[in-house]
Amino acid sequence: MKRLTLADTIAAIVSLLILTGAAWIAVYGPQTPIPVHFDAAGQADRYGSRHELAAVLAGLALLNLLVAWMTGRQAASVADPVRRKGLQRGQWLSIIIMGAVAVFIAWASLGPAAASGVSHPGVAMAFTAFILLITGAVLGRVSPNPFIGVKTPWVYKSRLAWDRSNRLAGRLMFWLGALGLIASPFTPQPAGMITLITGVLIAAGWSVLESWRVWRADPDRQPF
Repeated sequence: MKRLTLADTIAAIVSLLILTGAAWIAVYGPQTPIPVHFDAAGQADRYGSRHELAAVLAGLALLNLLVAWMTGRQAASVADPVRRKGLQRGQWLSIIIMGAVAVFIAWASLGPAAASGVSHPGVAMAFTAFILLITGAVLGRVSPNPFIGVKTPWVYKSRLAWDRSNRLAGRLMFWLGALGLIASPFTPQPAGMITLITGVLIAAGWSVLESWRVWRADPDRQPF
């Protein structure tokens, strides 16, 4: 049986806190419709019940627990200490992202937007940039796994393709996140958010292309 690590314990605590928050919202949250989706300008374009919000948060909690557990289990089964450490980094990254997303979703629906129907789009841009910054700082050092990183057929047939495409994606996301954080208080919205999302799509496409290019040139690649 897999021994529980610190990351496993933190993942369980984070999931329990999210589930507790979801339960509180389901019982004591606003009985009136609350905003559950926003457009690029920060205007609520769909409303739902407190139970819908609670269900989304509960789903995030369970997803966090599943991804952290499976990644931790894979790390425990690997003999190579370098690869094990890379998998553990992915486990910590998933915990941070899931926890941050849950907090942001709850704030967006129950914060100032609950009364006005408008969420400050600069905050959404800053949050997205923060997630990109954290992801980019870690992604290039995450070992191959089914959950976190660039997912193309080629990265599973070439370790070199995995390493290089994820390092490229990590660098691009890190700098997009850094620039987005700096620019978020001053950039007109929704232009800033749209620009940031466009940058993410370009980074993703570039990383996919890099995985194919490296796989094709790798003499140790596995054929399909």
